[in-house]
Amino acid sequence: MSEQLLIETAYRDRSALGDARAAVLDTIGRLDAGEIRVAEKIDGAWVVNEWIKQAILLYFGVTDMEVMQSGPLQFHDKIPPKQNLAEAGVRVVPPGAVRYGAFCEPGVIVMPGYVNIGAYVATGTMVDTWATVGSCAQIGSGVHLSGGVGIGGVLEPPNARPVIVEDGAFVGSRCIVTEGALVEEGAVLAANVTITASTPIIDLTGEERVEYRGRVPARSVVVPGTRPREFPGGTAHLACAYIIGQRSARTDDRTSLNEALRAFELSV
Repeated sequence: MSEQLLIETAYRDRSALGDARAAVLDTIGRLDAGEIRVAEKIDGAWVVNEWIKQAILLYFGVTDMEVMQSGPLQFHDKIPPKQNLAEAGVRVVPPGAVRYGAFCEPGVIVMPGYVNIGAYVATGTMVDTWATVGSCAQIGSGVHLSGGVGIGGVLEPPNARPVIVEDGAFVGSRCIVTEGALVEEGAVLAANVTITASTPIIDLTGEERVEYRGRVPARSVVVPGTRPREFPGGTAHLACAYIIGQRSARTDDRTSLNEALRAFELSV
């Protein structure tokens, strides 16, 4: 029986977990090594490998709580911190942490932030101070997650898409991206933008406004906002996000990002 089938069987029937233990441990090891991913882009569309998320959930059932030491720091958990960072070419600044079962490509920098199990962070990306990359989140190359950014984790249900931030995106300070939202390639989120599966993302750049949910289109420049909604007790101004422009495709990403921030007077 294949590892995938063993894991899928044990997820449906926990009495089979003993038979699947080795498959679960091997799968998390492969996840930690970057050999497999929770989600991957195939023919332009993101596909969730549901059985790998099932393996992560089962992993908590086949491991025990233990005391772990990292220099002067002590932890008490079921999952150890990631090892061999120097060999992997990953810089982690104390007290930043990457959990076992997450994978960071060479060139990733993790300031005092956190990368959880199942996450994938591609080369050239910075996880800045107090930024968190939640379980199973997929972060592309050349991304900057600014200070205090919260990238939510999505473990359950296993078929749910994780949060995805594609190549070259810039996520400003204190932004929150959760519930499997997709930030497409090269998008710019100004400080304090919140994107969830239900957040209205309103494009104001055309003659007619266009509304998205759960997806920030590629190269969009996005700011936080509110819009009024009537309730029996009065009018409330509920959070939304506004697309106010596009990064220029005629210049390189670094230049166009700076131009976008200046032109739209965005805080980051």
